[in-house]
Formats: sequence, C-alpha cells, structure tokens
Amino acid sequence: MLTVGLTGSIATGKSFVTEYLRELGADVIDADLAARRVVEKGTPGLAAVVEEFGKEVLASDGTLDRKKLGAIVFADEEKRLRLNSIIHPLVIELQDDWLRSVEKRDQNAIAVIDAALMIESGSYKRLEKLIVVYCEPAIQLARLMARDNLTESEAKCRIDAQMPQDEKRKFANYVIDTSNGFEDTKRQTREIFASLREAQENGKVGPDT
Repeated sequence: MLTVGLTGSIATGKSFVTEYLRELGADVIDADLAARRVVEKGTPGLAAVVEEFGKEVLASDGTLDRKKLGAIVFADEEKRLRLNSIIHPLVIELQDDWLRSVEKRDQNAIAVIDAALMIESGSYKRLEKLIVVYCEPAIQLARLMARDNLTESEAKCRIDAQMPQDEKRKFANYVIDTSNGFEDTKRQTREIFASLREAQENGKVGPDT
C-alpha cells in the first residue's frame, strides 16, 4: 500500500481533487469527514470542545455549531491552537485506524488522507508522499468569499490564519494548481495518480521518489 497526504489552504480546490482521486480509484478519507466524526454528539471530542469553549458552541440539538466555533477560533490564534490540540490527536487516531483497515482489505491500495493542517501538525511525516493543492491568491480569496458568503476582510482573516501557500509548496512531492479550472485540475490529478500508481507498483516509495 502507498500512503499519500493531500493538503492545501482554504478554498484552493482540495475537496474537488479529493473527489476526483476517489473516482480514479484511490481510497480516500477526507478532512471534513474525520473532523466531524471526532466531535459528533456524545463523543469525548465534543465534550472536550465544550469544556474548552463553552456550551455556546452547541446548536439547539446538542450538536456542534461549526459556524459559531469557527467565528471564535479564526478571530483568536491562541483559541485556534487550543482547538487544534484537542482535535488533531483524535483525527490522527481515526485516520490511522482507517489506514489499517484499507491495507487489510487491499495491500495494493493507494490510500489518501486529506487534511488541511497536515504540514503544520507534522502528521504528513508518517506518510510516503505529499500532494499540495494550490491556487493563485486572488482566486483563493474570491472563492472563499463566494463559498462562505464572507466579506473580503473576513476571508482574508481566515486565509492569514493558515500557513502561506508558498510555504506549503516547499513540502510537496507533487503540486496541483487549480487556478485554471476543473479540466486542467483533472489533467494534473490524472498525471499525478498515474505517477503514484507507478511508484506503488514498482515499490518506489519514500520522500525522494
């Protein structure tokens, strides 16, 4: 099995790449799914978040109100780091359980973990390859404003809270630039998936291949 990390900053098109890799035949676990699972109602993760940030981050049905929580943590770096310290260990545990289940089912799988903060947390180091999804900053800003109905200042605040895109690219084995739309993104993704498959079949894995 070949283990691959997929990361990228907010509103760069990472979710689109994730879904297309799944279509191409990769086994994929996406960041949102993992992050949602570990804070579902009744989980220790949700209890820890409520203990740290208060019951005001809960919706009326007792589930996590992600929008309320986001408004708190994106405006305060210290709070964002505290949230990450709660969520990340739980997410990594869930991802590792998933990797074991994929390998048990298919030793020839290409297993892709999609996680926004993979570089920042250092969790990419346990994987054999890293793909970084990128787009031009002006396009990223416009996409985020449109997607989340944010003002320009709100969107910039969320972007600035993350590691700069150019810094993330330095860690990548592969970069997918989504600036030129869906078809060009698909082309790049197909080429990279073919390279991953070749590496997996030939046993050429590791950071320098």
